[in-house]
Amino acid sequence: MRREYPSQPVVGVAAIILNRGKVLLVKRGVEPGKGRWSIPGGAVELGEGLHGALKREVGEECGLDVEVDRLMDVVENLVPDERGLLRFHYVVVYLLARLRGGTLKPADDAADARWVPLDQVEAYDLTKAFRSFFEKRKGELKNL
Repeated sequence: MRREYPSQPVVGVAAIILNRGKVLLVKRGVEPGKGRWSIPGGAVELGEGLHGALKREVGEECGLDVEVDRLMDVVENLVPDERGLLRFHYVVVYLLARLRGGTLKPADDAADARWVPLDQVEAYDLTKAFRSFFEKRKGELKNL
C-alpha cells in the first residue's frame, strides 16, 4: 500500500515511553513531519498485530526493547498537499510502553532521539499530531 497519496488510510502505531520523568522523542527523518519531533512509531505491516508493530518500530528507530502497557489514544492524521489533495492519511494508535532494555541509538527513519523531561516537551518543534496529543494528555503522563 502506498503511504503517500494513499487509496485508503494507513494504520500506524506510536509509542509513549516514559523513563524517570522523561519521554522518548525522535526527530523524524521522513515525511510526514520530517525534521519535527514526535514519538517513535510507524506503519503496521500486513498480518502484524499492533503490539508487535510497536515493538518492531521502537527497535528499528531507537534500538530499544519495550513491553506494551496499554492503549492511550487513537489519532487521525490527514495531511493535504499544496493543491489540497490528500497526501497522507494515517490512523495512529498511541500505546503506552515500558522500557525493558537496549541502548538508545537513533536509526532507520529517526534523525535523532533523546529523553526529554515532560516539562520541556512543548519547547520542541513537535509534529501537529503529537503536540495535540501531548497538550491533551500531559497531566496524565506526569502522573504515570
